[in-house]
Amino acid sequence: MEIRDIMKIDEGTKVEFKEEMNDSAYKTLAAFVNTEGGHLFLGISDDKKIRGVNCSEPFFRDLTDKIVNNIGVHPRINCLDYNGRKVLAIEVKKGNLSSYRGKYYQRVGSTTRLMHEEDLKNLFLLKTNWDSMTGDYDLDKIDVETVNKFFSMARKSGRLKSAECSDDISLTLEKLNLIIDGKLTNAGYILFSEGPQQFFTNTVVRVGRFKDEITIIGDRLIEGNLFNQVAEAEEAIKNFINVRYEITGEELMRNDVWDYPLPAIREILLNAIVHRNYHLHNMQTQIRVYDDRIWFHNAGGLPEGMNMDLLKSSHRSVARNPLISKIFYLAGLIEEYGTGIKRIIDSMKEANLVEPVFKEEMGGFSVYIRKNLYDESYFQEQGLNKRQIRIMMYVMDKGSIKIEDCHKISPAVGERTHQRDLNILIERQLLIKRGGSKNILYERSI
Repeated sequence: MEIRDIMKIDEGTKVEFKEEMNDSAYKTLAAFVNTEGGHLFLGISDDKKIRGVNCSEPFFRDLTDKIVNNIGVHPRINCLDYNGRKVLAIEVKKGNLSSYRGKYYQRVGSTTRLMHEEDLKNLFLLKTNWDSMTGDYDLDKIDVETVNKFFSMARKSGRLKSAECSDDISLTLEKLNLIIDGKLTNAGYILFSEGPQQFFTNTVVRVGRFKDEITIIGDRLIEGNLFNQVAEAEEAIKNFINVRYEITGEELMRNDVWDYPLPAIREILLNAIVHRNYHLHNMQTQIRVYDDRIWFHNAGGLPEGMNMDLLKSSHRSVARNPLISKIFYLAGLIEEYGTGIKRIIDSMKEANLVEPVFKEEMGGFSVYIRKNLYDESYFQEQGLNKRQIRIMMYVMDKGSIKIEDCHKISPAVGERTHQRDLNILIERQLLIKRGGSKNILYERSI
């Protein structure tokens, strides 16, 4: 970076100009560490006049030592030259909580502010893995049946060897970092205790059946440990949705066809429970089942470093709760490669349902999945005739249709009638015309 480029930058969340290294400069560096990291340019005034500073090797070493001693961070320092005047570019990365003379600061826009007690508490929690914290939990409250079930699942998945599953449950949980210095971690407690709601009241899943936004026709509050919540929440959802039966094959095998693919529901549930922000004790995991959709809402937004675009593409797994994630991985319930969202999308596509909608909203993260409402009865209600319904059902199955396909599914009428039907469906905004000449396709627009 050259000084001419620096002079084009205004002070902001990650940039500050200082004439000299004083208390204000140290506070700013500490604030950078506690916020997003940043650069402090030493030797430039607030009005961007270059005053210059000492750039000798002894000064370098002395300044580095002072920064380390005062805020506990190792800076990266570069000396820049501008017409014989020296400017120091001091960079610090975002990191663990940093203080200056016993006080904590944060960067808000172009200002450095003292952090209030509530801000400090929230930042401390964000920088600490909740699931690795220990508490004074009674080890006798560990549910042996759940632990043994986990051992069985982990051995079956091939991710935990039998030799690692000791008869001494406490010893095994210690090896898995769920017990530290004789104390059960938060992860160990909510994963394997009989009733974690004793200390974490809202560590529950609430599943409701809604006719509309205010009419509730069914409600389930699911408590117990996390393994219990996954299993019971899935059963509750299944009780609130429909299933039909298809007989296939020469052996007349019966297949259950649910309104929504169960693998997608299971994956969404697992994502909700594994990646929930358990710092937010006042929020429950909520699931609302409507006639035409299911809404899943979880405490906490996307983890740091993740956004909606990355979420839907191949990405590294970002674990908000590493210990909880590890246990569900060992049990064979999740993968470690950030593929969960893709599996949800693929599962919905395989069931010919629309792609789920993912949103950050209301202080948390939501997933919306919808039924395929576009069946024969839907198109009848729209006033389509039998030929037009056949066209739409063909398109819903195949994705598109050609004029010759219309002849095959309705051979009793001519091309002009088929073309008229297609034009009507385009006018009704049910189809879109693609291509030209002899390669015309009609695709669904819904």
